Amino acid sequence: MKICHYDHNQAGVIVDDKVYNIGDALIQAGLARNGYTMLEIIDALANNPAAMQIARDASQGAGAVSLSSVKLLAPITNPGSLWAAAANYRAHQKEMIERMGSDDRITKTKDELMAEFFLKTTSSIIGPNDTVILPTISKLVDFECELCAVIGRRARKVTEDQALDYVFGYMICWDISQRDPWGKGVQNTRNIRKGFDTFSALGPWIVTRDEIDEPQNLTIKVLQNGKETMTAHTSDMICGLRDHIRFLTSCLTLRPGDLITTGTPAGVSKLHDGDHLHGTIEKIGSMELNVKAEE
Repeated sequence: MKICHYDHNQAGVIVDDKVYNIGDALIQAGLARNGYTMLEIIDALANNPAAMQIARDASQGAGAVSLSSVKLLAPITNPGSLWAAAANYRAHQKEMIERMGSDDRITKTKDELMAEFFLKTTSSIIGPNDTVILPTISKLVDFECELCAVIGRRARKVTEDQALDYVFGYMICWDISQRDPWGKGVQNTRNIRKGFDTFSALGPWIVTRDEIDEPQNLTIKVLQNGKETMTAHTSDMICGLRDHIRFLTSCLTLRPGDLITTGTPAGVSKLHDGDHLHGTIEKIGSMELNVKAEE
């Protein structure tokens, strides 16, 4: 099932090229409040079987609108946390050593690498077809296109074997990253360099866990101005999503609506005023972004 957030903060289900409103039905059933957020919808769908059944029923009913007629928003704009993995593909590690003088992490254990998880600001979140703004202070801003997991259930001290049971679904995260002036050879500036307004693009919707049997078996592709700049496979991650959930929950509690974005493959590229990005993750979908220089 594809769960979307659209128009005037409405929750919907996408079937083929149609959008079915599910928020109204959940309100009528007493399972959502007027003025709900997508965090509340995700919590209800993940933890209340009656809510998920209402969503299924609504997606087979009347009153659908065409997908092309709605404005898709970021599937969730108020996650409790957005955890971002760092340097999680070997080829990207090598790319950053060559471009930016980053540390060589080849000798680090998985847990030592995952201890470099950082938080992205929720104020940086934008949605499909929105615009990334390049700050005037920066001479080098890159895109990163990543698989992002949405947590569905409260999770603490979860084993790798159990990890995917706590996932509600998946989407794309564009982790936009400032490399200059604060990125060369420095890692503890990530929260700022990746936290500018518009630097976390989420979408185009959430594909529920049952639609993707193995998150480590997905292809990622990015076109920048129509030219392929990134092609990768999630099996190339150093630490997979199961590792991430096990590690994070050994340290802290993950809650419904929390996000884990799993790091970028190699192929990151400098952004310029007027650029157009088109990213696709297999079994999830495609998401486009525009790029504009700050005025």
